Amino acid sequence: MSCETLEDYPHDPRGASCLVLGYSGEKPIHIVCGRARNEWLLVITVYTPKPPKWIGPRTRAKRGDRNEA
Repeated sequence: MSCETLEDYPHDPRGASCLVLGYSGEKPIHIVCGRARNEWLLVITVYTPKPPKWIGPRTRAKRGDRNEA
């Protein structure tokens, strides 16, 4: 399994975290994770990147392009 860090959030008030892209077979998966105080990996959320927020696995839609209600 391989992954790619898409975004880094070093100043998140809850603690440094990052957005990681991985794949389950051919399906892209986003994982937001950080480190717990004991240095264990802390998984915050996992989701499939989809429109309107994402236009591809690596590309976030611009706010004006989202067509959100």
